[in-house]
Amino acid sequence: MILYLAMYDSDDDYLKQAPNLLRHKLRFEAASGMPCLIRRYTEVTPAAVARYPFRALVISGFATGFDQLDRPGLLGICDLLHSTSLPVLGLCGGHQLIAVAFNNDFPQIEPLEDAPMRQLRPGEPDFSPDYHPGWYTETGMQSVRLLEPADPLFAGLPETLMVLESHYCEVKRLPPGFQLLATNDNCQVQAMRHAERPIYGTQFHPEAYTEHYSDGRRLLENFFAMANAESAGGVL
Repeated sequence: MILYLAMYDSDDDYLKQAPNLLRHKLRFEAASGMPCLIRRYTEVTPAAVARYPFRALVISGFATGFDQLDRPGLLGICDLLHSTSLPVLGLCGGHQLIAVAFNNDFPQIEPLEDAPMRQLRPGEPDFSPDYHPGWYTETGMQSVRLLEPADPLFAGLPETLMVLESHYCEVKRLPPGFQLLATNDNCQVQAMRHAERPIYGTQFHPEAYTEHYSDGRRLLENFFAMANAESAGGVL
């Protein structure tokens, strides 16, 4: 079973994102052959997760800033990231949260703050004027270069992916013990992996693949294949 952590704590945000979360759930189930359970991040602790036969953990993206997340509610997920043996995949904001957890930025930093990529250059058009105006936002289908194409997450994929991006923040500092897996000219840390544990983060959204741009689907299939192999006693 897959645990999908929804990074939304207010009822309004959660209900607004429900159609997307359900679509992701169906895609995860199709890619893995496993059922997927959606839970809000504020409900998660290592003890709670240990009560269920989960094989993988996926952390959603989020449209709010880090300063709007429930700080006490983040304690459980950060503890889980440091203690779990489950394969983990963080998506967009979930990817950034993994970096915060392993850069020892939580709970020491008060408050948590966003890490925008950069301000718009003079004359550069603002394609997202209603979403952090004045800041560069990477949106739409973008090319991403693999730096470690032999990693099992990228099995069967070309060395340049086409994947959906939707973010104005980024991971500024690769956490200690992590490897940089993919990059592009807009954002250096497009994908990363813990060197010793199956913990991955992608700045892009593999779950938002399309019929014509299906690299994200293959990436999800690879991730869940690793989760199934580990559960069966295989080697990652």
